[in-house]
Amino acid sequence: MHISDYEKIVGKDIIHELKLISNKLKKKKIQCINSTKVGGGVAEILSRLIPLLNDLGIDATWDVITADPDYYNVTKAFHNALHGRKVEITQSMFDKFVSTGEDIAKRTDIYGDIVFVHDPQPIMLVEKKSNSSKWIWRCHVDVSSPYMEVWEFLRRFIEKYNCSVFSSPKFARELEIPQFLVAPSIDPFSEKNRELTPEEIDSVLKKYGIEKEKPIITQVSRFDYLKDPLGVIDAYRLVKKYIDCQLILAGNRAADDPETDIVLQDVMEKKGDDPDIHILLVEPERNDFDVNAIQRASDVVVQKSIKEGFAITITEALWKARPVVASAVGGIPLQISHRYSGILCHTVGGAALGIREVLNNPEYAKRIGRNGKEHIRRNFLSTRHLRDYMLLFLSLDNPEDIVYL
Repeated sequence: MHISDYEKIVGKDIIHELKLISNKLKKKKIQCINSTKVGGGVAEILSRLIPLLNDLGIDATWDVITADPDYYNVTKAFHNALHGRKVEITQSMFDKFVSTGEDIAKRTDIYGDIVFVHDPQPIMLVEKKSNSSKWIWRCHVDVSSPYMEVWEFLRRFIEKYNCSVFSSPKFARELEIPQFLVAPSIDPFSEKNRELTPEEIDSVLKKYGIEKEKPIITQVSRFDYLKDPLGVIDAYRLVKKYIDCQLILAGNRAADDPETDIVLQDVMEKKGDDPDIHILLVEPERNDFDVNAIQRASDVVVQKSIKEGFAITITEALWKARPVVASAVGGIPLQISHRYSGILCHTVGGAALGIREVLNNPEYAKRIGRNGKEHIRRNFLSTRHLRDYMLLFLSLDNPEDIVYL
């Protein structure tokens, strides 16, 4: 896709503005670094924004760190701790993080004028910072109430960056460096979000053995306890008492998430022999197309997270004009105005009531679906994200204009 293709969705003025801003960045080399090429919202966003930055004439690249499984066990524990979950964090885990971080730094070539590091896994790369480069740390998780020992440990690296970026005002924490608020986005032309024909949708349902005669409730997420797939099954069973429906739990694997198989085993045990619960581990090479079709086939999309960074899966479902029932956590309330562009909930029972309301009132479901799509069009597409990031890059050359939070 080219940036001009987005004009029919967002309008000529926005595309013109993006081109004007990009002209001021054409002498800069932007190097983005994260921990996985596939799986999760960070990889999805970078896979779309990097080509668009290049199309605008900006030299932007994307590098991915590699590490051994033990390191990802540590970073997963840190991830859960940052979300406020009770996990055991030992000194040996901190030692492993530091020793692997030093090794990653030795193996990673830093060449950007602006180095854009995402999440804790590559955070120690900042030790290679030079006076000639500017460094940004992007936090994609909810750190509003973290386990403080982990936060304070990471903070000593975070404050070596020139600035930090968070997804929601609720996530920002007191730091000695500037903070920016930039919400994530989706690309309307990506394989996961493009329009599909009825035949394409039916082909995916047939592939997974899903019939359309019963209403479909769907949650798309990696298999992670913080996404509460077990709670989704509980909500489905409450709804099932009143409406003969079916549930899809669909997800994939990410290279930096070692918990998938453990969570998946618990989900399969809770499913039992219920033929109306479909547990789908989608292959990476088919993930985007299949997820797109599954979301479009769904009568209601659920995101019953316990903690959440932003929940790109909700953005995707809203863009498809699907009615959404989701937990009022993390960045989800930025996307859903309760009872206008979706339904927010706080408990399993609340999720079940929301699902029943949507399934029992098709006109209401269509209305909140339409409202949700327009909200995403105005606020959470790639073009807005590009604008925010380019202005952030420009601000690094004018630090006197930065507003501290």
